[in-house]
Amino acid sequence: MSNRSSAFSLPIYLLIVFAFSWPFQIAFILLGDDYRPLLLLSMLMVGVGTFVAGRYVFRDGFAHAGWRWGKPLHYVLVFVLALSLWLVPVILEQAFGFREFRGELLRWSTATIFLTSFLITLAPAFAEEFSWRGYLLPRLLARHSRRTALLLHGFATWLWHVPFILTIGFELGGNSWTSVPLVLAVSLVPTVMHAVVFAWIWSSTGSLAVVTAYHAAFDEVRDTLEATVGFGALSENWQMVVLTILGAVLLWKANWKHRTRA
Repeated sequence: MSNRSSAFSLPIYLLIVFAFSWPFQIAFILLGDDYRPLLLLSMLMVGVGTFVAGRYVFRDGFAHAGWRWGKPLHYVLVFVLALSLWLVPVILEQAFGFREFRGELLRWSTATIFLTSFLITLAPAFAEEFSWRGYLLPRLLARHSRRTALLLHGFATWLWHVPFILTIGFELGGNSWTSVPLVLAVSLVPTVMHAVVFAWIWSSTGSLAVVTAYHAAFDEVRDTLEATVGFGALSENWQMVVLTILGAVLLWKANWKHRTRA
């Protein structure tokens, strides 16, 4: 670490990252799904903000971010996890006739949509993983206990999503004074626990590439299925429950490999 480096500050780091990325996130929310590139740009700008913070503000570098490719099995496992979180409940809904689907689940066009979206999402997903796991988490681990660091980094990722979460709360209708706080509260624990899962993938593989593949697969399996067959109640809630349980188990029981700054 350079002698000219400044002490890392979580509030300052988040201020920088949010200043770079939130304008595009908010613009996407206001303009709608037809402006999806703004959403991807907001994810990319998380990485830009992190680069600025690490290179010019704190000047502490990115040596311990996880610059490995990982093993082929790692990629298989993260794809299986993404599929289990989104495809399994859809199959169950279809098998037991819980609802009528908008389209067919198994067709080539669905696979094509997923592959195209997955490849497009890799760069924005990498920007987030480079930021939350590769940069932020090691600095928190160097200053706090493992669990505190994991929870703080998870809270930071939830905080970044707050504009989206607020939108969901307002869209529920009724009394916004109750719906918005409710959505914020309900989203907090699953989001933080999912961040723990992301962190476990990053820590256990030592690879930003593997956790990036999981991030892109999670997002695009979800978006592809939602666009083609739609989600029922089981599909919408399955991943929240599974990730909350999995994240809690990893947080309290897993044998973590700490990756901190030198």
